[in-house]
Amino acid sequence: MPAGTVKSATRVLQVLEYFAQVRKPLALKQISEALGYPQSSTTVLLKNLITLGYLNYNRADRVYFPTPRVASLGDWVTQALFGQGRIVEVMRDLHSVTGETVSICMLNDIYLQYIRVIQSTHQLRFHTDEGSMRPLTLSAAGWLLLTDRSDAEIENLVRRANIAASRKEDRVALDVIAPQVADARERKSLYMENMPLLGGATIGVVLPCRVQGRIAVLGMGGTIERMRPNRARYTALMRRLVQQLDEGAQA
Repeated sequence: MPAGTVKSATRVLQVLEYFAQVRKPLALKQISEALGYPQSSTTVLLKNLITLGYLNYNRADRVYFPTPRVASLGDWVTQALFGQGRIVEVMRDLHSVTGETVSICMLNDIYLQYIRVIQSTHQLRFHTDEGSMRPLTLSAAGWLLLTDRSDAEIENLVRRANIAASRKEDRVALDVIAPQVADARERKSLYMENMPLLGGATIGVVLPCRVQGRIAVLGMGGTIERMRPNRARYTALMRRLVQQLDEGAQA
């Protein structure tokens, strides 16, 4: 659990996120064991969520499941972020051709956050949770998201991200990142291997439109064995798809 978080609030969100992952009714023991909570405190937490109308309890089967009220909390977010959904259509088109994990990424302070994710359909794949975050220094998409920042802003963000990194090996020097960001400013795209995951490769392309006034990146990731030989083809495809967004905005 991240330092400085409120335990009860964190646990509520973790329970709801766990349901989003498994997508099936769960018993008390399953929830407490999966999340590492004591059964006593898990019982109190689930009862509170039932009282608030966010969980339904099936007494016959002794299982819990989210109610439609949970879904209604975020119904408006996709519309607010992505308008009429053209960005989501581009994601689906890219995913249908490649089968790889496709995401929309934005900066959240010193972190890269995966705002929207379509998971890979390949047997060998890397799973990325929607809404999850990682230090901006540890991702091709994170470096791309720095391309609209000044050199001073980039230095500040990289320094803060490295300070926040708990492991020394997760700290990436500014003189490694800065040349890549400078090059990506011109190409509006970036390809990277073994970051953030060993054996994985990522292609990122800057979206031509802003999301809530902020820069966003279309990312795609998979194993190096699949991504490397298709790097040029996939990058060209991503460029064509994001160009459609630009043309649609101008129409």
